[in-house]
Amino acid sequence: MSTEKQVPVLDIDEVRKLLPHRYPFLMIDRVLEIEHGQFIRCLKNVTINEPFFQGHFPHRPVMPGVMILEALAQAAGILAFRTAGVVPDDDTRFYFVGIDGARFRRPVFPGDQLILNAKVERIMRGIWKFTTSAEVDGVEVCSAEMMVAPETKKA
Repeated sequence: MSTEKQVPVLDIDEVRKLLPHRYPFLMIDRVLEIEHGQFIRCLKNVTINEPFFQGHFPHRPVMPGVMILEALAQAAGILAFRTAGVVPDDDTRFYFVGIDGARFRRPVFPGDQLILNAKVERIMRGIWKFTTSAEVDGVEVCSAEMMVAPETKKA
């Protein structure tokens, strides 16, 4: 086991510039690796302080699957913004617009480090399609195909 700490490509301050989410809904702690137009690898530290653990479940805290999917969507959003060369502002958003084939393979618990991976499959008519996966200790815990699209402004 390597004790070498990987230096983030984007730290939390840079992540906050690319995502409109804030506590308690910001799910990305850092970006570990990114290749624009190709893939992203992010880190989410799962802590007992997460608000959802109070009710899911008090006797055995488990990270809700929808929160894992949200974390994956946020990773995909960062990749889309960076690939498009867009710095989001009040008028710029990418929305999660679709999901297919979501699979959950094992629970995620407080203390786990969730590694979030998203790979661009295609970009067509402004809709970005990604293959995503989440892992803990090198074991896949969740996977899904996701789509995100930019917000469209009405005239």
